[in-house]
Amino acid sequence: MSENHPIEETGAIEPTDEFDIVEGGEELLDGAEPPAPEYVILPSVVIIGRPNVGKSTLFNKLTNTRKAIVGDEPGITRDRHYGTVEWQNYAFEIVDTGGIVPDEEAIIPANIFKQAGYAINAADLLLWVVDARAGATPLDEEIARHLRGTGKTVYVVANKAETQAVVNDSQEFYRFGFDAVYPVSAEHGTGAAELLDDVMKRVNAPPAALPQKRNIRVAVIGRPNVGKSSLVNRLLGQERVIVSPIAGTTRDSIDTELIHDGTEFTLIDTAGIRRKGKTFEMTEKLSVVMARKALERADVAFLLLDAIEGPTNLDATIAGYALDSGTSIILGLNKWDAVEKDSTTMSLYERQLRERIKFLDYAPTTFISALKGQRVTTLLDLAKQAYAARHRRITTGELNRFFEQNLENPRASTPTNARVKIHYVTQARNVPPTFVLFTNSPKPLHFSYLRYIENRLRESFDFFGTPVRIVQKLKLKPKK
Repeated sequence: MSENHPIEETGAIEPTDEFDIVEGGEELLDGAEPPAPEYVILPSVVIIGRPNVGKSTLFNKLTNTRKAIVGDEPGITRDRHYGTVEWQNYAFEIVDTGGIVPDEEAIIPANIFKQAGYAINAADLLLWVVDARAGATPLDEEIARHLRGTGKTVYVVANKAETQAVVNDSQEFYRFGFDAVYPVSAEHGTGAAELLDDVMKRVNAPPAALPQKRNIRVAVIGRPNVGKSSLVNRLLGQERVIVSPIAGTTRDSIDTELIHDGTEFTLIDTAGIRRKGKTFEMTEKLSVVMARKALERADVAFLLLDAIEGPTNLDATIAGYALDSGTSIILGLNKWDAVEKDSTTMSLYERQLRERIKFLDYAPTTFISALKGQRVTTLLDLAKQAYAARHRRITTGELNRFFEQNLENPRASTPTNARVKIHYVTQARNVPPTFVLFTNSPKPLHFSYLRYIENRLRESFDFFGTPVRIVQKLKLKPKK
């Protein structure tokens, strides 16, 4: 290695604290054992009500997020959304549910009611949202009868009470016999303070918890009806998200926590991503946006493909979204139980997949059946391995050796075939691993040489299932 350009002389290219991995904590005195972390189980408050009364708007307002899709179209929320509300330094868990229709027999409304039932059973308090402008409806009467049968404490939240006249009219909801009625405007936030004060008293909310160990966040992505929700439910061992043969059943991105072999995961079930020409409804367009946002906050993506149909152009497009987000990627061919197989079938599928999605040649592949449960937990094992790889930081000494073995001799070329020398390389950040190359040329390196460097980095440091980013620091052109 040139003595004039040791790797230690990285100048302003320093890893930021945001991406550093802390190898240990503060030194303990006198050999004391580190205190065990305290985990607080937050009380659960569940939002329920008929369709289109503003439940998701209330959820977003109380959590100060936009996790739930909001729109004028009824039935937008179908699964359960979980969030945390912090108020006056205390906290509770809040759950948004789909609009319930107790006696509806159609697949989607019936499953929404079933999903709401799971949340109600675990609830410490129910917030029944009604439309104060519309007044009590026959469906409200039916829901009230059902809620009385649960034995749970119910607060009536009379939403859309933007005027004093509507506030006065909201008193009619006292006739259902529940503990309290709170006129609010979820959109504007009026009346929310009084509601939160009483919720905190009722559920005995603990102090807002300190930040805890971060779960491995895994987004389950793919086109509609490839079995994403079935996979999530199989991993969880319960019907956490709605599953039906109707494509597009999932519209929101649903977060659920899971522990596998002592490792904590957050599974994010996303809406099926359609081709742009197929996304007609406002909610479907929003679902695609939410799915891409889920990728941005995920550590690992399970890209699920249909083994019966094989890889498609749309699968490649979705894979591109995952690559752009910087997440680590695991490929899962689902419905493998329904494929007629011989000794060559798996290798044939693997070859077809690599030909269709060439830019993910580093992503591991596993063949699963969400329906039968075949090899589904293997995905979590692979996700744990990929999570470790994406947080890997290469030491200066290791990069010195890598430079000497692979980059010190000037083999690179620009598109004009001018010889280029790489002075040195440094890891600027991780998540995903990003390396900066300092060259003696004002022109970028040829893509084939960048691929060579990426392959050598993968061979040397095992960036399993993880994209490797290479940034070129070009020589500045002299000013004329």
